Amino acid sequence: MPRRSPTRRRGPFGSRLLGPRDQDPRRLRIRIQVLLTCLLVTTNLVGALVVFVINTWAIPSPPPNTRMVVALAIAIPSYVLLAAAIGTVWGTTSTLRALRWATQPDVDPDPRQRVRALRVPLGLTAAQFLIWMVGTALFTTLTIILQPARAVGTGLTVSIGAVVVAGISYLLAEFALRPIAARALEDVKVNTRLRGVGVGPRMAIFWTLGTGAPVVGLLIAAILILTPWREDTTIEQLAYVTIIVCGIVLVFGFLLTDLNARSVVAPLLSVRDAMQEVKAGNLDADVVVYDGTELGQLQSGFNDMVHGLRERELIRDLFGRHVGREVAAAAAAQGAERIELGGETRVCTVIFVDLVGSTTYATEHAAAEVVAVLNRFFGVVVDEVDRRHGLVNKFIGDAVLAIFGAPVELADHAGAALGAARAMATRLAAEVPEIRAGIGVATGQVVAGYVGHEQRFEYTVIGDAVNSAARLSELAKEAPGCVVAAWASVESSRAHGADEAERWREHGATTLRGRTEETRLAVPVG
Repeated sequence: MPRRSPTRRRGPFGSRLLGPRDQDPRRLRIRIQVLLTCLLVTTNLVGALVVFVINTWAIPSPPPNTRMVVALAIAIPSYVLLAAAIGTVWGTTSTLRALRWATQPDVDPDPRQRVRALRVPLGLTAAQFLIWMVGTALFTTLTIILQPARAVGTGLTVSIGAVVVAGISYLLAEFALRPIAARALEDVKVNTRLRGVGVGPRMAIFWTLGTGAPVVGLLIAAILILTPWREDTTIEQLAYVTIIVCGIVLVFGFLLTDLNARSVVAPLLSVRDAMQEVKAGNLDADVVVYDGTELGQLQSGFNDMVHGLRERELIRDLFGRHVGREVAAAAAAQGAERIELGGETRVCTVIFVDLVGSTTYATEHAAAEVVAVLNRFFGVVVDEVDRRHGLVNKFIGDAVLAIFGAPVELADHAGAALGAARAMATRLAAEVPEIRAGIGVATGQVVAGYVGHEQRFEYTVIGDAVNSAARLSELAKEAPGCVVAAWASVESSRAHGADEAERWREHGATTLRGRTEETRLAVPVG
């Protein structure tokens, strides 16, 4: 059973709660609305509970009188429920209105819509903070009227709750809206104009919520203990205050650290997992860019890098197909700056394959049919040359020039060429019966190297062996099996102890055009 990658297990947005990458727009809208509603309501209720606990037991204020207890018993549930309802409806409605384009299929946002989408978490945070500050003013005023001695503690604790709830709302809203951020950042660069709250400000939020606010609460408790009405504070009461505040610090510190890990580490993990896929050879791997900060720039930069790798691999593949894999590999190893025009003398074996009557065939058949036959012909030649580690150096009209022994050295280049020539003849007769081809094989010294200009050059071979192979291909058109080799090629293969030499026999001798000495010929046995 194939093992799923870490990215697939976590989901493209860092959590499976956020759904797949290509989810239906309607389902995405429902998912975001449900997530935002649950997260905002839970955050407000938890914030209210924390404020109640701190204000009741952690802040050393006078105990509430009867009128205060009755008022709080009525006001707190009423305002919390009302504020949670207003905040949730207001927040989700305004959010979905701003993100209407993202919940519709095949709609690309304009620059203004992208910026609004990335700033939605800030808008939700501002709304939650405003609601809590209204509550701060309301409960502080109520306390001043009914029990002034508790006013300072009430105002400070609810204010701290406002900061905590607003900060957590921002982090959770940013988490829930990652799919929207991904659509807003799709096919664009993450820049300073699109960027939301950066990593630095985000870390400051974590410090404020996890450390700053609890420490301020502890400081307030210490100040209030020194006030005149708390001169009778006992060591036991101080211990209770310290335990409660420390417990809140530990619990919220852990939760906020976890949020920190998820918001900062999740984009890094997505890049790490994608890098592992690229290392394994999957250049189609990419990262969903859902973070509008410097981390989003990292995700976007990774995608740019993989895109460049894909282009480079495509160019390398095309280059290899044009000049041959071996030439491409040698050029890449040598480096473009160090490639020099010129060549070296070496002994190679050359195959020249030329079609018989291709001009007549082209005039009697449709162009598409001619091209299809030529492609089948070239396919057989290239396949057999590659199978024996040769190089198809040129397609010359309806002819092919192949080299064995350059640029990559082969111990028995003659045997490899002879074997390729026999296999070509057999396959061409069976697979491309519409046309015939003469195949010539010759071994000798050639000059192999780069010719042309420094701005445009090619790898080629020049020498007597090339000319001899071309002349032998003309003779092969009338020979048995349509294959003729120079006997020197057979002797070269026999010198290496190869069995290929036993599959050839002498077939007379002739003086090739342009030469003064006779060339002994060979054809395949049988």
